[in-house]
Amino acid sequence: MPLFCLHCLDKTDGGAEARAKARPAHLAWAANLGPCVRMAGPLLDEGGNMVGSVFLIEAGDLAAAKAIHAQDPYVTEGVFGHVHINETRWAIGEGKPE
Repeated sequence: MPLFCLHCLDKTDGGAEARAKARPAHLAWAANLGPCVRMAGPLLDEGGNMVGSVFLIEAGDLAAAKAIHAQDPYVTEGVFGHVHINETRWAIGEGKPE
């Protein structure tokens, strides 16, 4: 199954507040995605503050990856200012699919 990287940066105006408000719902949503999530976590600035999110997910195609992303409470609550979703291939590293 194809892998997709979701690189999501918070809005610079109000993103931190929106993230804090939506975080419990986002974490519950992400936990329920199951094995399609290969890796996920916050993006941090130099001070350790959350400024975005990154996901590595398995999905049938780009449209399916976008559909999964659209359900994220961080999306529905307007946390992100910039989002990039790209198909990727796992070339090296522990956990690489066979």
